Amino acid sequence: MKTTVKTLSVTLALILFSCTSEDIIDESTTSVSTIPNTSALKTRSTSTLKTWSFDNLNEWVDATQVGNRNYFIDNGNLNIFTYANTYDRTKIKSIASYTTGTYTWKVYVPEMGMGDQASIGAFLYNNDTHELDFEIGYGKQSERESLNALPDELIVYMSTQSNPAQTYRKTIKRGLWYSLSIRLTLVNRNYFAKWTINNEVLGATQLNYGTKFKFNIFCSLENLSFMGDHIPYTNNYALFDFVEYNPN
Repeated sequence: MKTTVKTLSVTLALILFSCTSEDIIDESTTSVSTIPNTSALKTRSTSTLKTWSFDNLNEWVDATQVGNRNYFIDNGNLNIFTYANTYDRTKIKSIASYTTGTYTWKVYVPEMGMGDQASIGAFLYNNDTHELDFEIGYGKQSERESLNALPDELIVYMSTQSNPAQTYRKTIKRGLWYSLSIRLTLVNRNYFAKWTINNEVLGATQLNYGTKFKFNIFCSLENLSFMGDHIPYTNNYALFDFVEYNPN
């Protein structure tokens, strides 16, 4: 009888141990599979964020159309400039091209020559009919009057060059840093573009093309006839602190 009781006790203990061990394994498995690792998720969501801080020009190439390569690295900024009495078109562009996401340029907008046909450019380019822009300059006097621009203000143009063509305009103060962003999402498989300055949405347009068209990122200063009333009488410049591409 004692042997039977002892045998039953050992058997019961083994059963209880087995059940307890199984419960612990299930709890451990459940906690790993159902509780997300937030730090890992954060790493995944930001792993493709690209920031160019302009300590160098790695991953950029020259895209100047007219004139010399008028740019250099200046204390962690890209200093880009054009000369007076020229139609310099100074540009750099990213080597890689991108699609949906948010593109941001941090740009210092200085005083620019009164009436000068000069434009600070932060833009996305595939070809002449698939281009999205910020362009900042003094502007023609007629446009300044229509926007009631003050003497210390410049005009920023936010445009899609075609497909469809659309331009938004706003005055901004000179002598300040600005965060300029273009956000591209997809609506019915085509891009939907939003332009923001310092996190304020100032324009939005549904485009009629999608991710078949990838964009290179550009930083530029160009002497362009539509941006003023005469060939520049002064040297003009701009500073780019960084460019960022966030695909999320």
